Amino acid sequence: MAGARIGTAPRHPLPVRTQCTTHASRLTHSLAYNLTYKRSGSVIEFPGSAAPAAGPWATVPFWFASGHPGLGVLPEHVRSTGHGRWWADHPVRPRAAAVSCAGHVILGGDPRLTRPGDLTPLAHSWIAAPDRFLPLLGAAFERIVPWERMIWVHDSHVPAIPAVRVPPGVTVRRLTPRDAEAVQELGPELAWIAGSWGGPHGLAACGRTRAAFHGTRLLSLACTYYTGSRYEDVAVVTRPEGRGRGLAAACVRALCTDITARGRTATWTCSRDNHPSRGLAEATGFRLYREYVHYAVGAPAHDGGRQPRRPALR
Repeated sequence: MAGARIGTAPRHPLPVRTQCTTHASRLTHSLAYNLTYKRSGSVIEFPGSAAPAAGPWATVPFWFASGHPGLGVLPEHVRSTGHGRWWADHPVRPRAAAVSCAGHVILGGDPRLTRPGDLTPLAHSWIAAPDRFLPLLGAAFERIVPWERMIWVHDSHVPAIPAVRVPPGVTVRRLTPRDAEAVQELGPELAWIAGSWGGPHGLAACGRTRAAFHGTRLLSLACTYYTGSRYEDVAVVTRPEGRGRGLAAACVRALCTDITARGRTATWTCSRDNHPSRGLAEATGFRLYREYVHYAVGAPAHDGGRQPRRPALR
């Protein structure tokens, strides 16, 4: 991968920085889509819910197919919630495209139709892409680091470790919009949990959470990080003083029950070397589905390699 430096995996990723769209344009095309987009060089950028759901965009299921567990839920989440961004080489006839949310990116299409500079908006993110994209990534960024990941699927037939009784005074319940401040008070190290919902207010109002409170203090929080038509990918955080007390497991179990009641299956995605996360998945009834590799990319190859601070990775 000429142009890239393979190094030691960093601890934390940086969410893709997104920008607001500038205006709505009427596209002159036989499909007559009315889309809000922004052009950056040869790349078209769309808000999460603005990518068309029919026509040529719907004829590329091998790029962003629905109904896949783990990270495969991301495109559905972006389209249905509006949290995230799309990029493509053409607004209605894409030949190469990307979708991103909360620092994770999926690439699809033909990399031969994309220039290294077109990937600049994806700097400092985690990118999942077919192997055919690796030469392009190597030319586009000053550093790419492979990172092994695991996808787990909840299985009600897998024996789970018996639940630990929640300590006295602790209540496990869903968040409400009034809990946004409590989510915000989790602090910068745990703030990533709200990234896929646009921040604390979006997460508190999404209706896909279970949280452990002691009084008004939020100790542990499990949520649907990405939601799709068949699967919901789960994430969880716990304050240091709440760890080792069974709170994360209690929140995850309750959330999985909710997901099952919605007619969907819970999934779990974590780094291969995140043994606490793997242990929690096993303890709450998840089984390993598959492993894959995504890539932590640094600064664009042409900007001198400046790297901002990276927030936490689940």
